[in-house]
Amino acid sequence: MLPLARRLHRRDDFTLVLRSGRRVGARRVVLHYADTGEQGPARVGFVVSKAVGGSVQRHRTQRQLRHLCADRLPLLPDGALLVVRALPAAAGSTSAELGADLDKGLRRLGLAAVVGQ
Repeated sequence: MLPLARRLHRRDDFTLVLRSGRRVGARRVVLHYADTGEQGPARVGFVVSKAVGGSVQRHRTQRQLRHLCADRLPLLPDGALLVVRALPAAAGSTSAELGADLDKGLRRLGLAAVVGQ
């Protein structure tokens, strides 16, 4: 599980990452990344819109992404902010498929020491 202290909650943090961070896409997710250079743990936030599906599907997708990102936290430098935006194709995807897309995005961001490689 992703610890509470490692999650993005504030709107200002999401806005900072979405507007000024780097963006890379994959089939099911888009990663928005900003390295603030600050001390403190890397934090991750999620955007799962109604385009992904109904409430049950959105929450299931977010839980899958949260679990997958918890395994990938060591890849992020201190002070990094990552927002994972689920695309409609994420609906009904397996954890393995979402994980592969996360790994692909992290490699594109230059965080190549991906889990399982």
